[in-house]
Amino acid sequence: MKEKNSNKKALLALAVGGFGIGLTEFVIMGILPNVANALSITIPEAGHFISAYALGVVVGAPLLTSLSRKIAPHRMLLLLMVWFTIFNTISAFSSSYGFMLVARFLSGLPHGAFFGIGAVVAGKLAKEGKSAQAIAVMFSGLTIANVIGVPLGTYLGNQYDWSVSFLMVGVVGILALASVFYWMPQFEKDVKRPTTSEEKGLKNLELWALIALTTVGTGGFFAWYSYIAPLLTETVSLSENAISIAMILAGLGMFCGNFIGAKLAEIFSPLRAVGISLLSMTIILVCNSFMISNVVVAMIFTFIVGMIAFTISTPIQMAIINSAKGSEMLGSSMNQSAFNMGNALGAYLAGLPIAYGYSVSTSSLVGACLAFSGAIVALAILIYRKQKIRKKNKIAYCS
Repeated sequence: MKEKNSNKKALLALAVGGFGIGLTEFVIMGILPNVANALSITIPEAGHFISAYALGVVVGAPLLTSLSRKIAPHRMLLLLMVWFTIFNTISAFSSSYGFMLVARFLSGLPHGAFFGIGAVVAGKLAKEGKSAQAIAVMFSGLTIANVIGVPLGTYLGNQYDWSVSFLMVGVVGILALASVFYWMPQFEKDVKRPTTSEEKGLKNLELWALIALTTVGTGGFFAWYSYIAPLLTETVSLSENAISIAMILAGLGMFCGNFIGAKLAEIFSPLRAVGISLLSMTIILVCNSFMISNVVVAMIFTFIVGMIAFTISTPIQMAIINSAKGSEMLGSSMNQSAFNMGNALGAYLAGLPIAYGYSVSTSSLVGACLAFSGAIVALAILIYRKQKIRKKNKIAYCS
């Protein structure tokens, strides 16, 4: 009973860290005009801070996770939270474009490594057959951030000063640091695993196919999410103040979808669950583009898209861990890099038709195409696996 409670606290510590990461990643989108005004730059220039954070995630995930071979997981998680807290707090005191750009890049470095290492640790903390639920608990922190943290941080940043939002992130970082320090059990570092094992894991073709799947498939969600505000204001004439309500509904959908995805991964295989989610996202995004007629329908679709999008998180993380034998933490963290590449890809591609004068609703169609492409990749991997099994069985039969 004591071990069970301690494991729950350890998962809660991961969720608190996930809350802080979700908060810093998304809160800047709501206070971007304030940041631009304070630093005397344009809004597109302020948008570079979002890109700088994403670049930090892409660079930091493999770089910092590679250190986990030399440092025990609980200590590595502590170091990542110290880094996270310091540079997010420093961001609040930025007085120039250059300073803020560097601060945001450095703030993003621990993101992928924390989730990558955390997912493997969560699997170790879980009961047998319950790894999906444990990983979902960690990701629940990120989804709760979208329901509570981001709206609150946006309100404080707009009501007082944009720097208050980042000070809030710093406070959450301290709470996460304390949670990991007091609640995370001490795992031994994997000294038995040779470097060649990690290199072999990264040479796995299936692993890279899964990372490509994450990039393209989740790009479908970000194609929609990046333009949710103009989509709702232009399509159903939703007021700018009401957008925050839509964001909360999307966050509630993400929260529910996170645990639904974990259940799907238990019922089906993780990869099949991802395929089902991406096909569902394809359908709902097409419907979202053509069927929004009033505020109520728009709000319902906002909740459903958010829900379906986050049914992918836990299954794809599990699929990556299962494929990256010998390099689970590195593969898991690289998947977080793929999420952020999907963010950049989806936002860029969805913006192209809008830039050429088409309706903002085309962003959902671009998202549907990306989600469907991800589903095709998932199907290709499943076929590849079956062929591998057949070949193996044939060789065994002949011998």
